[in-house]
Amino acid sequence: MLEAFGNIFRIPELRQKIIFTLIMFAVFRMGTHIPVPGVDPQAIAQLFASGSLFGLLDLFSGGAFSKFSIFAMSITPYINAAIIIQLLNVVIPTLEQWSKEGQEGYKKTTQVTRYLTVILAFLQAIGMSIGLKSAILNPNPINILIIAITLTAGTVFLMWLGEQITAQGVGNGISLIIFAGIVAALPKNIGTIYHYVQAGTISYFSVFLFAVIAILMVMFVVFIETGFRRVPISYTKRVVGQKAYGGHTSHIPLKVNQAGVIPIIFASSVLMFPPTIAQFIDNETVKMIASHLQWGTPLQTTLYVAMIIFFTYFYTAVTVKIPDMADNLKKYGGFIPGVRPGQPTADYLDHVLTRITLAGSVFLAFIAVLPNMIAAGTRIEGVYFGGTALLIVVGVALQTMKQIESMVVMRHYEGFMK
Repeated sequence: MLEAFGNIFRIPELRQKIIFTLIMFAVFRMGTHIPVPGVDPQAIAQLFASGSLFGLLDLFSGGAFSKFSIFAMSITPYINAAIIIQLLNVVIPTLEQWSKEGQEGYKKTTQVTRYLTVILAFLQAIGMSIGLKSAILNPNPINILIIAITLTAGTVFLMWLGEQITAQGVGNGISLIIFAGIVAALPKNIGTIYHYVQAGTISYFSVFLFAVIAILMVMFVVFIETGFRRVPISYTKRVVGQKAYGGHTSHIPLKVNQAGVIPIIFASSVLMFPPTIAQFIDNETVKMIASHLQWGTPLQTTLYVAMIIFFTYFYTAVTVKIPDMADNLKKYGGFIPGVRPGQPTADYLDHVLTRITLAGSVFLAFIAVLPNMIAAGTRIEGVYFGGTALLIVVGVALQTMKQIESMVVMRHYEGFMK
């Protein structure tokens, strides 16, 4: 196994890509320690000590948010912009046409996503600056504008950094930046558990139980993330001139978790809105609603599960175009054994996708609320081992490993994935 893993570094091109990616990680981590000018670090620390909401947001920025550094917003505005553009493909004909134009269409869509990222980042930065103005040393409009521009520039730089990793490094750069931010919080979480044990707050058995459940969760996520329903496809023989085409069998891989982590992000964003607003508005009605929607309450958990299931079906329906799949099969002489081409094929694929999406949505809901149950069972609090973070880490790791594996095998070396 070690020899197979060592094959990675025997390929000069792959070795350079990995080194470049690690250097970009170092640049990202250095940026998380560069503070935004005009902000009181002690006031920021007090705000983070007052509630777990900010700690949850800080997880995805790799600690940059708690330091209010130039990367405090992380790459979140870019992710939101990409999701919005993807959803708008359904309602805007121009975007839909670009999605069918191959590489040229992809470049146009990427450019629009960049512009939308800048707009969303600036609006989010203004909101953060106004909401956290108690931590600004001189909260006048000019200073707030400077802070907002600095935060926006930090996000744009991370977007550029991610694109450089994608082009010259290994894996998807944007995903790897999020991955690096989440993994960077691991030592801090281990340190928190260690202090709990030293203080006698939790027992060694609770730590052991936490570790076992965490390992089982990772195994479960890997099992589901690599799960497919293979719909068999047969192709009829076609004779063109003196050559025969077709006559072989294949399959359509329908992924169990087709929507990925997007439904959890949607649901958590919606449910985080009332508690976030309540932090800055002195209104009894708002605070009462926010108290019932605090993370982990019965109402919040119920709504969280329902929204994840709904958004899973919604996002899958938007991204997986069943009629196009059926039309392409009919165009190229493919058919599902026992199912007539055309609309019957579309109905069959829709039926199959609906059933496996149910399993995927239940999986996402389960993995999202399981950390709350783990915290209640082990009494380990302040360690942000969330389902969203776990899905991102495992998903990005699997995707990157597959890309490295394909490059190793292409060079006639033995792969390291079994």
